[in-house]
Amino acid sequence: MATRSLDSAARGISRVHEFARPAAGPPIRHSLKPRLVVIARSVEDAVRFTGGWLFDQVMAGWDVNVLTTGHADPRPLRILGAHAVDLEYALARVIHGPCLQAIAVSADLYDSDARVRRVVQTFGEGPADIRFWSDQWPEDLGGGADPVRHRLSVAARAFKAQALTAAALAVDADEVTEVFWRPELMHSSQVAAR
Repeated sequence: MATRSLDSAARGISRVHEFARPAAGPPIRHSLKPRLVVIARSVEDAVRFTGGWLFDQVMAGWDVNVLTTGHADPRPLRILGAHAVDLEYALARVIHGPCLQAIAVSADLYDSDARVRRVVQTFGEGPADIRFWSDQWPEDLGGGADPVRHRLSVAARAFKAQALTAAALAVDADEVTEVFWRPELMHSSQVAAR
């Protein structure tokens, strides 16, 4: 018995498998892994405040991207297993669907950049875990915040130390936790666009 081709062109069906592609820029990777995005002013800030948590999330199977301004050396992030992404490029892209499970944001960058506030607002309406780091809590979010402490694994401490060294930052050998702040309630009415 001969097999017959089901070619759509032969059957008079238009190209049903063709999808629209973005006009410019590199393709956007889509992963089935849980995704974490960190938004920071610099690679150094991301490594200093979130490096151990990033490493532990990567080891747990997460896809981790760090959005920063400028074109800094991505080597410290690669040591942690994270991917460096230009913040301007990422903010210009359209986000479709629920693609993030967690987001960590520098509170001072949140305060100073309306685009970052919009991203946080968008994900604050869904199930994403949103965390901030900084000594100053953003005024837009009210007074309620719960501390979230992440105890670093032994491997995370070692890899964070290497990443800090690669970023020319001091290593604190006694650091065993990283502290984040999570808003009690995250609603669009609490996040005022400036």
